[in-house]
Amino acid sequence: QVQLVESGGGLVPPGGSLQLSCVASGRAGNSGTMAWFRQSPGKEREFVAGIRRSDGATNYAGAVRGRFGISRDRSKNTVHLQMNNLKSDDTAVYYCAATSRNWIVSAIPDKGGYDSWGQGTQVTVSS
Repeated sequence: QVQLVESGGGLVPPGGSLQLSCVASGRAGNSGTMAWFRQSPGKEREFVAGIRRSDGATNYAGAVRGRFGISRDRSKNTVHLQMNNLKSDDTAVYYCAATSRNWIVSAIPDKGGYDSWGQGTQVTVSS
């Protein structure tokens, strides 16, 4: 079983930046796929960004492409989500997800493909 712990959430004004981090422990290994999803009140949990840990291949949701960047530190079993030019629509609880499977890029956004989830970290974009 893999344990995931997110950090880095908080309150930021529109146009600001935040970096989220997710540390994987337990039987994490250094392969597989990790991703960020988010959920705001009354909405479904939606895909934000994902990365295949073996080769760094990435996939982004259209709403964040060009503003967010996902990266991995394989030595530390950590995935980061750099969020720039934040908007009020980005307000949500952000969840880290992981699987031991090396998904093809087009499959990365499927939340059904992940079997480990973190507890979430709140991101609020407001002036």
